[in-house]
Order: sequence, then structure tokens, then C-alpha cells
Amino acid sequence: MLFVLLTILMTAAFQLVYWGRVLPGVSVAGVDISGLSIAEAEIKLNQTLTYPYSGQIVLRYENQVWVATPAQLGMVFDVNQSVQTAYAVGRRGGPFRSLGGGINAWQDGINITPVVMFDQRVAYDYLQSVARQLDQPVQEAELSLEGGEVICLPGQIGRAVNVDATMIYLVVQMQSFRDGEIPLVVEEQVPQILDLSAEATSLRNAISAPLTLVVPDAGSGDPGPWVIGQDDVVDLFLIGRVYEENEVRFEILLDNQALLPLMNQIGREVERGPEDARFIFNDGTLRLDLLVPAVIGRTLDVDASFAAIVTKLLMGQHEIPLEMVFTYPQIRDDATAESLGISELVSAQTTYFRGSSVARMQNIETAASRFHGLLIPPGATFSMGDVLGDVSLDNGYAEALIIYAGRTITGVGGGVCQVSTTLFRTAFFGGFPIVERSAHAYRVYYYEQSQNGYDPNLAGLDATVYVPLVDLKFVNDTPSWLLMEVYVNVSARRITWKFYSTSDGRYVNYTTTGPQDIVAPPTPLIEEDPDLEAGIMKQVDWAAEGANVTVVRTVYRNGEVYFTDRFVTHYDPWQAICHYGPGTENPVGLARDLDLCQP
Repeated sequence: MLFVLLTILMTAAFQLVYWGRVLPGVSVAGVDISGLSIAEAEIKLNQTLTYPYSGQIVLRYENQVWVATPAQLGMVFDVNQSVQTAYAVGRRGGPFRSLGGGINAWQDGINITPVVMFDQRVAYDYLQSVARQLDQPVQEAELSLEGGEVICLPGQIGRAVNVDATMIYLVVQMQSFRDGEIPLVVEEQVPQILDLSAEATSLRNAISAPLTLVVPDAGSGDPGPWVIGQDDVVDLFLIGRVYEENEVRFEILLDNQALLPLMNQIGREVERGPEDARFIFNDGTLRLDLLVPAVIGRTLDVDASFAAIVTKLLMGQHEIPLEMVFTYPQIRDDATAESLGISELVSAQTTYFRGSSVARMQNIETAASRFHGLLIPPGATFSMGDVLGDVSLDNGYAEALIIYAGRTITGVGGGVCQVSTTLFRTAFFGGFPIVERSAHAYRVYYYEQSQNGYDPNLAGLDATVYVPLVDLKFVNDTPSWLLMEVYVNVSARRITWKFYSTSDGRYVNYTTTGPQDIVAPPTPLIEEDPDLEAGIMKQVDWAAEGANVTVVRTVYRNGEVYFTDRFVTHYDPWQAICHYGPGTENPVGLARDLDLCQP
């Protein structure tokens, strides 16, 4: 009881000594105001604690800085309330608590946090004003072609100040009553495509000159080059964004549709099939001599060419090789007689064309050249029509007499059947299976000529070809390749066809009925031709007897019958025809006088 009484007395005495004054050891924000009256303490704090007005809060983003006083950010220092709080130290609670508080302040000191009024609306408005200066929208880079000019706009990183997050740092800093720097919390948004300057440079290079397309490793006779003017090159490009899952990229593409007509044209011009090398058999060395080098086939790879064009144009190249798909021939230049199984002559036949016109002889030479040095694989069925191709003026043929629609007329390629007949006989007497053969409509005297003159036993051994309707085909049914050589001797009026291979021991016997069931030709026809002048007559068709011929061939191999086949030929009787010009008197007598169209 005595202790309590003493405590009360000491507390009362302590407070009596410091009546109206702040107890010793008390400070506000580090400013000692002990022993001062409330008014004195307010004066001292107002003079000392100028932080709201003199303090500096620095806001920074990269190289940009904003400096504000705490007061500009809404801070107000409540001096009176701060002093009242300091004055209350040691004066609250019961005697023991009051005495303890006073003793603690006296011995250890008590620093009172100043009472601050902080209007966050002011700070928020200030940060918003900073945000308006700093914020910027995100912008995607753009690339376009306008009037042949490349327009490139750079992208922009978007940014926005996070005012709420920045406020947290700001409040903590100002409550420390110290100057300081706080980071502005800025959120950035990177555009999907920020920079297209490299693409713009590539595009400028691409459209800076005409485009020239060439055949790769072009040789003599190859088509091209194909040149696209600079203005047209500009129109070949398509520009835009490509969206793939989470990725966005900018692409400069070729307008394939704009270039497709030209590519189709080029494709037609460059396309060629593979062609085997051609040889002749050297009878002295028993080796093959190269006659015509092999040709590598090629077709235009349109899609790959499109890709190469856009890639190389963007690299600044303007002469661009086209992309090809190559097909290699079966027989190349280094083929040998041994590798092909060729060692000897296995068949040869000669036919004669005495009495042929110059045009007919030209056609014989032209057609024969298609087959000279040609090789036929083992087991292959050979089509004369496939090799002969288009018989036209463009391919070196002339107009001569042909059989068409039951008449002998002037047409392109007359004389080709001299070549087909020679081939037929070479395959026939070589013992090769004939799978397709057509005879002429009537007996043609060319095909019954022998070395010594006319031989009716050659009837039934002719063959006609009319591409693509009528063909001559035979099979190389041997294990060796078959080399064909064709020689035309114009001065001697003969064509000789040779087969080189390796004999498998086959040989041929044949029988022929010769022409039988003979039918006399019709009475000659003498008719007017408006293209002739009066008094002029010419014979345009010649009489031929109709007949039937049967040829039976037996092919032996190693002394045994290999196969037998039969060729039955029917020839129609053919009418002689003479033409005369309008106004010709007594055309029948004129024909007799000229010895034309006589029975």
C-alpha cells in the first residue's frame, strides 16, 4: 500500500514539474521537443519539419524523370495533432503506466511518428498526369507498295503506367519522411511485328530491275530467256501478315496467279522427253559409235520455280534459273555393245523407189532419219507411229501423192510408206513377231520393185502407216537390245534397213501365193479440173489390178519351229484418173494421144 502511495506521489510530482510541457526524451520525427510547451513545440516543429514542402519525391522511367514535393502529392503535416500525441506520452493510464512511460522517455527517448494527412486523390491525379505524358499505344509495323514505292512504317511498343501499383511505392516513401526515388510501374505491350526494315530493303531490291527467267545451264537451241519488265515485277508481289497458331509473321509472297500464264507458256516451251543416245554399229571394231548424244528429259517445276523466284528476287537477284524436274534416258552416251548385247547384223532389207518425185524422196529421207541409230529394249513392242510423230510441213515433210479416202491425192508425207514397208520386211525376215500391220488399199508399184526390176512376189509384203490411226508394230522378243540403222541412197533410189543385235539362232522360211483372184481395174476416169488450163491434161491416179495375196511365215529357232504367222492382204482394183482443163476439145482423144489413162 505504501508502494502504491509512493508511486502516485512520484507521478504527481513528475507531472507537476512538467506541467504544460512535453516530458523529457520525447521527439517528433527525430526533433526533440522535450520540456517545450505545446505552443513552443508547434513552433519548433513548424520550423524544423518542412518535409511536405521541401522534400523531393523522384519518379523515374528509363531516362525520363518527374520531381514533386510531398505536398504536391497530397501530404499535409498535422503539427498540432503530432504535438498533442507527444504531450500525451507519460500522461495516459494509471499512475504506474504514466510513471513508466515518463521514465522510459527520460531514459531511452521516444520518437513520435508525426501525424500526416495524405490525400491520395491528389497523388492519384499527379500520377495520372505523368501517365498521360508516358503512355503510348502499341503500333504494328506496316509494309506496303504504293505506286512502285515501298512504304515502311516502324512498329511501336505500347506502354501504360500502372497508377495503382505505383501508388503503393509512393505512400511507403512519403511515410518515411525522407527524400527518395521510386520507380514508375510501367506495363509494356510489344507489337507482334516491331520492325520490317529488313523486309523493306529486300522488297526494294526485288523491284529495282526487270526479272529475267532462264533455263538452267541453257544450251544451243534451248528457249528463253523470258524478261518481265520492272513495272510488271512490282505487280507480282503480295504483302501481308500470316497467322499460325500463336505466331504472327509478315510475308512477301509472289502472286502466282499473275505469273501463271507465263509459267504455263514456259512449261510448254521447255518440256522435252528423255531420248536415248543413238549409235551405229561399227562392223570393223564390233563396237558402238556414238551418233547422237542422249537427251535428258525435263519438265518445269512450277511450284519450285515460284519459290525460287520470290526467294532470289528478295535477295536482289534478277536473272533466275527456273527449277526443273529431270528425267534421265535409259541409254546414255557411255553405253557399249557388250552392255546392250549387240554383236552382229541379224536382219537387213532393201526396197526401191525408182520413179519417185523429188518431194517423195525428201519424205523418205525425213522419215528414215527418225529411226537411224534407234535402240529397242529387250521384250519391248516397237511402234513406228510413236517414233515417227507428226508428219507435217513443220517437221520437214513435203507434199507428195498419198492414198486418202479411196483416191490418190497430193498430201503431206507421201513416201513415208516406203519407209514403213522397208521396216516391215526387216522385222518380217528377222523373225520378229508382227503385232500390227496394214497393207495399202491397192497395189503400189514402188513396193513390188526389186533390185533387178519388177517382182510380183513382193506383193503382200508392204505396210502403210498413217499416224495416229494406222501403225506398224513388232516385238523385240530377244534378251538383247536391237539397234536399227536406216540408210537412204537417193541416187540409187533405194532404202536399206538394218537390225543389229545378237542372234538367238532364229531364221525364216516363207511362202506366198503371189497375186491371185485378179480383178481388172475399172475403166479410166477422165474429168474436168478447173485448176488446169484448156488443152492441158495430167494423170493423177494410175490403174492397178485387184488381187488377194497370202503370205505364210515360219520362224525357226535352233532348228525348231518357234512360231508361224499368216499375212492375208486384199488389194482393191484401182481406177486410173486423168484431169483436163475446162474448154479442152476431145479429152478422150487427147488422153489417147498422150498415152494417159489407157486401159
